[in-house]
Amino acid sequence: MSSFRQTPLTCSGHTRPVVDLDFSDITQYGYFMISACKDGKPMLRQGDTGDWIGTFEGHKGAVWGATLNREATHAATGAADFTAKLWDAVSGDELKTFPHKHIVKVVRFSHNGNHLLTGSNEKLLRVFDLNSPDSEPLTFAGHTGNMRCAVWLPDDRQFISASDDKTVRMWDVNNKAEVKKLEFSSSPSSMELSKDGNTLLITHGHWVTFWDISTLEKVKEFEIATQVNSASFNSEHGMFVCGGEDFKMYKFNYNSGEEVESFKGHFGPVHVVRISPDGELYASGSEDGTLRLWQMTVGKTYGLWKCVLPDEQPTQNSGGGGESTKVET
Repeated sequence: MSSFRQTPLTCSGHTRPVVDLDFSDITQYGYFMISACKDGKPMLRQGDTGDWIGTFEGHKGAVWGATLNREATHAATGAADFTAKLWDAVSGDELKTFPHKHIVKVVRFSHNGNHLLTGSNEKLLRVFDLNSPDSEPLTFAGHTGNMRCAVWLPDDRQFISASDDKTVRMWDVNNKAEVKKLEFSSSPSSMELSKDGNTLLITHGHWVTFWDISTLEKVKEFEIATQVNSASFNSEHGMFVCGGEDFKMYKFNYNSGEEVESFKGHFGPVHVVRISPDGELYASGSEDGTLRLWQMTVGKTYGLWKCVLPDEQPTQNSGGGGESTKVET
């Protein structure tokens, strides 16, 4: 496939920086993607094509966090209007507003979809019971800086959070207690749990690090040529992707540490990167106000990408990808 070059599909529609995104699992209708943007209008899209489905309207400030449950039936968002909101992702209706006392930057559904975790600039984490949404949430205090990101562990009994206080902390939900703390030389910028639930990815400064989830001991680390804002890991393919301040997208071999590819497609720093649930593409959100979809295997026929021979004449991709050796199916 060396004769093909990477050309991303560009998903337009946002008018300010895109700061968070999330994929659902694969459903009977495919998989879906939600994006958070400082324009205050989180958007739902078809995951494999980037086609716009709808916009969740109701926030009165920049949206910093957005997430889908595994089935893509519900969405949650957190914003600068001091609220987190729960949405019906099928109808687009707002189901519940959870008031906070400061900007909400973190929203994450538990794996079973029964709880919503939020993190705010109050330096607090909250867990809301979605089966009893009017009840008081569980509150977790300990961080001394604003929340950056969080992930649930597979059993939904524990979660891990990262903060501007340069720590990553594990919490036990039942005991409402901090279990373990990791300290870093710079603030962690992103976290992700691998699909198999065994490995935690953390980015901080110029580093992408991988941790054994059972012990929280570091197993691998990679130094990147730029400050990294976000990374995502596909353990099945042995690849991870990342992006940061130099506008570029990087793909690395996890086992060898080799840089496989790097591409400059954005016109501003990359804020968030996520690999799709089928591992065929990865999405990125940037300061330039766009979402871009990138092929994991360049030249493979997938979604709006169609493999053509190099001497064939490519056509314009209506998905927003520009001229390429990939044309719409």
